[in-house]
Amino acid sequence: MTRVVITGLGVVSPIGTGKDVFWANLAAGQNGIGRITHFDTTGFDTQIAGEVKDFDPNLYLERKEAKKLVKFIQFGVAASKLAVEDANLQITSENADDIGVVLGSGIGGISFMEEQARILHEKGPSRLNPFTVPFMIVDMAAGYTSIILGAKGPNMCITTACASGTHCIGEAFKMIQRGAAKAVIAGGTEASITPLSIGSFCAARALSTRNDEPLRASRPFDKERNGFVMGEGAGSVILESLESAQARGARIYAEIVGFGMSGDAHHITAPAPGGEGAVRAIKAALKDASLAPTDIDYVNAHGTSTELNDKYETMALKTVFGDHARKLAISSNKSMIGHLLGASGAVEFVATTLSVVNDLAPPTINYENPDPDCDLDYVPNQARQMKINVAISNSFGFGGHNAILVVKKFR
Repeated sequence: MTRVVITGLGVVSPIGTGKDVFWANLAAGQNGIGRITHFDTTGFDTQIAGEVKDFDPNLYLERKEAKKLVKFIQFGVAASKLAVEDANLQITSENADDIGVVLGSGIGGISFMEEQARILHEKGPSRLNPFTVPFMIVDMAAGYTSIILGAKGPNMCITTACASGTHCIGEAFKMIQRGAAKAVIAGGTEASITPLSIGSFCAARALSTRNDEPLRASRPFDKERNGFVMGEGAGSVILESLESAQARGARIYAEIVGFGMSGDAHHITAPAPGGEGAVRAIKAALKDASLAPTDIDYVNAHGTSTELNDKYETMALKTVFGDHARKLAISSNKSMIGHLLGASGAVEFVATTLSVVNDLAPPTINYENPDPDCDLDYVPNQARQMKINVAISNSFGFGGHNAILVVKKFR
């Protein structure tokens, strides 16, 4: 079986752009949640989010392109360029056919869609932007990234709501294993802090309304949690066959050894009772990795700060890991960056990889009130230095999409 390794990491997030700033702030428990500045939130039940700050698209795109492109594409290209640069991966006419792009998004160009809908209503169809379709469709971050970087291998986008980024990385892993590519730029991107998106999640009563305390609003596994906080950004990784990485003398962060998926077949938004679907996905990932539950040291949880997700994810971990569940370190990055929807799994996979590299579990901040339903070790409020040989990263999406990745120290 072809071994697949991680050689590059790129991230755009509410707590920093670039893997080094992102990791330093994550390890320090830095909070990226604040009042929404992207639009006037008057009348909205939720007025807080994890916005990306100080992002300059001109650092990653030609000025004319940057001005034209919608934000989710900008984020995706930026994270992917950062990952390619981090991996020192040179894409040339000789190797372009062997390098793929799998970059997902849950919502895509919703901001552009909203803007064009207003124009259609107010000014009529003749005034619509000719780029409406390409800037609205979810696959364009993957397409544009391949154009910018010249990667001519397999190119695709997977959209599975909040599991999109994880599914993309998992499919890239399998793509390399089956010989369809030697290297893949994989991840997820999202820029959905918009009136329609925030308003719709408010209508679904999914978001925290702790507007007066934005820094305390995202509180996964805490008894006082009252909904998730939306974030934005992108995560991208370079996956390569071990043979390819060694041949070019690449630095190897870690090895990806397992990928598991399942469907809840239960409800369009609520997870299956007891985390039954998550259980099957975790078991599938462990089987794919040829690992026992006791081999896992750390879990990067989906940990949304919603009542059912946190409860059922905890139940799922207990079911899969048994007594070992109480020996696991478990943390949720969403406590600091919010929920990046389709990008969340990719950004959290970057964090999981760095946890394995640095033997450090980032904290779950805002964990103040123990919940009897959530009674495992969530690395409360302070990062923990510990030996992490193997970690898993969990993602669960609306529609019952479950995806799990397994990362192992490279030896």
